[in-house]
Amino acid sequence: MRSEKLHTALLVVALLAVGTLGWSFQLRPPLQVDASALGTLPEQIGAWQGKDVPLRAEEEAILRADFNLQRAYSDAFADPIWLYVGYYGTDRGGHPEHTPLICYPANGWRIMQKRALTVDPRRGLRANEYVAEQGGVNELGLFWYRSRHRTGILGGLGQAADRMTGRLFEGRADGALVRISTRFIEGDEVLARARLIEFASELDPLLESHWPLERLRQVVE
Repeated sequence: MRSEKLHTALLVVALLAVGTLGWSFQLRPPLQVDASALGTLPEQIGAWQGKDVPLRAEEEAILRADFNLQRAYSDAFADPIWLYVGYYGTDRGGHPEHTPLICYPANGWRIMQKRALTVDPRRGLRANEYVAEQGGVNELGLFWYRSRHRTGILGGLGQAADRMTGRLFEGRADGALVRISTRFIEGDEVLARARLIEFASELDPLLESHWPLERLRQVVE
């Protein structure tokens, strides 16, 4: 009986603590995103030269990000590597509403394979890998989530923990979806994967150093 009462009391305390924490988050003033730093991500990354490829207005309306960055990075050896970064500020919840594993099938692609892999163990960078096919065209992609202080987040639980930690210690819970992809012919998947891993290892530190700012929104009287 005493054990049950103790468990009940602890549960009540935990619920009250969570409720108080959630209420304090709601009372914090809204933040204004300044994503200009992300827009200055270098166009030269390793051996690749990038070129901006703006999203169409209807694509931006679907993604509903605070900032979208899309580029094609080319080298002298193979198909370009496509980069997309969708940034979502604290007031947007820090996470995207659309992911490659949803968007590709919605646009007629078949997801043939998917798995998680380690890209750069030194940075703790892991990614979701997928192979997609449409009309005989093969595409290999990697995507992961990151915040200002953590990278290599694979999905929902990691994102939720990161947002909670960010709000507690920094008052912000922004984040981004990072996706890189390239097309390949049958038999060249290993080479395509090696190129993506090399590019991701070069890219991720740059994302950290070009991370958007968030400031208190000015209230007009």
